Amino acid sequence: MLSDLEIAQNAEIVEIKKIAQKVGLTEDDLELYGKYKAKINVDRIDKERKDAKLILVTAINPTPAGEGKSTVTIGLADSLNRMNKNCVVALREPSFGPVMGIKGGATGGGYAQVVPMEDINLHFTGDLHAITTANNAICAMLDNHIQQGNELGIDPTRVVIHRCLDMNDRALRNIVIGLGGPTNGKPREDHFDITVASEVMAILCLAEDLEDFKKRIGRMVIAYTYDKKPITVNDIKASGAVTLIMRDALKPNLVQTLEHTPTLIHGGPFANIAHGCNSVIATKTALKMGDYVVTEAGFGADLGAEKFLDIKCRSASLHPSCVVIVATIRALKMHGGVEKKDLGKENVEALIKGLPNLEKHIENIKKYHLPYVIAINKFISDSSLEVETLLNWAKENNHPVSLTEVFTKGGEGGLDLASKVLNEISLHDGSKTFAPIYDTNLSIEEKINTICKEIYGASRVEFSSLAKNQMETFKLNGWDNLPICMAKTQYSLSDNPKLLGRPKDFVMTVRELKPSIGAGFIVSLCGEIMTMPGLPKVPAANNMDVVDGKAVGLF
Repeated sequence: MLSDLEIAQNAEIVEIKKIAQKVGLTEDDLELYGKYKAKINVDRIDKERKDAKLILVTAINPTPAGEGKSTVTIGLADSLNRMNKNCVVALREPSFGPVMGIKGGATGGGYAQVVPMEDINLHFTGDLHAITTANNAICAMLDNHIQQGNELGIDPTRVVIHRCLDMNDRALRNIVIGLGGPTNGKPREDHFDITVASEVMAILCLAEDLEDFKKRIGRMVIAYTYDKKPITVNDIKASGAVTLIMRDALKPNLVQTLEHTPTLIHGGPFANIAHGCNSVIATKTALKMGDYVVTEAGFGADLGAEKFLDIKCRSASLHPSCVVIVATIRALKMHGGVEKKDLGKENVEALIKGLPNLEKHIENIKKYHLPYVIAINKFISDSSLEVETLLNWAKENNHPVSLTEVFTKGGEGGLDLASKVLNEISLHDGSKTFAPIYDTNLSIEEKINTICKEIYGASRVEFSSLAKNQMETFKLNGWDNLPICMAKTQYSLSDNPKLLGRPKDFVMTVRELKPSIGAGFIVSLCGEIMTMPGLPKVPAANNMDVVDGKAVGLF
């Protein structure tokens, strides 16, 4: 089979103006970035049009074996359009760091891809660069305020905003700035985050429109005074400039799948650090463009889906109709104790041993009163006995399930999945029953306990002395009624990446809390979570090149 890049390069791409026509948009509604990608002027969208049915695609805890959540998302949308259901996709933008590192891009795979794949995985329409610039403009203006007399009394040791760069660069995690004498600023310790972990990214993805973005960015806490009072972007008079920098970046991007399904790609916060969902603006725009919208949330359902349902849906008043839970036999065998090098060998015992991980994610989706379908993303190495075992397990436990082959067959390989999703929506549309799992009026401690015990299965939660003090401070500042954004490993239901499957009787440790007041949530840091990843020993970038004008090595 051809590589993902070769498939994308051989695809017949339709001019984006024709894709826009499928959803009732004209060229006047677009800002063209060449022939195959465009930004949408959302002011021209028909706000009175009935909302589409919203379908969320999530997965089991990821493993190096691969799950294919984005691939299934794209393939499902293509399948629905093959059934004449007028479906639109809403996805996150890829980050340069994972593209150059080890994870890869975010445009699907095989014959379920979004194109132009090379553009999307590289600079696209410049949104990530705009976010980086906006974030660093705040940092520059903050340090300039301190340098130029520090009228607000900002404590340089209590600056909490970090500079950012959309690249995995461990050397920038901890730095010292302001060296070189009095004219170069006040020396202080600083840090870099990857752009997708910045609060500016989170604000972009949760803002309703440009004006809402300006309000949110204005209340973003960036430092504290010597007497520990919070300093916001508004306080340093930077919100106007940042909004200007971000004006075009707030417009969602329109592209297409290999089968010409309209696709909105906009925003890309990590789910193990941030809230892991594409922008509210893109999702709400998509809901006015089709009859069905398929979207995804990062990593497993314990992270992406939980944050989608408890943060994004709550903030934007979204009501999903159905959830697809993606699993692979390879990944389930890893959760059952098999090493990656042995995944090609049939091992029904390990598959059965790994099923509790899938089972826990199913239980969690039920807690939100939502219907679901299990999508088994088929790999060529899956044996017929393994497939039969998994299908039988699902049927014996009354779980709607579909063997999905969109990677090799495109939309044709997801017709059964699409049919079962439509059936679940017709039987019990989740938009009428959906509810978050906690009330934001609970204390910060109660909300964290609810997530850790109900979603992860922890026996108890321990809070560091720092976290306990922060909870008291946040309450005094009036921040205690915000939802919680958990930052933890994606590989396990727990905060220990080595505990695969469905761990029990474990303790979650909250070491620190961070206020993301502009985004509208409190971040709870558990375990060793890096906000600036590093490149692997052999990064994917080593194999990238341009040969005869064509990209090579990009997946």
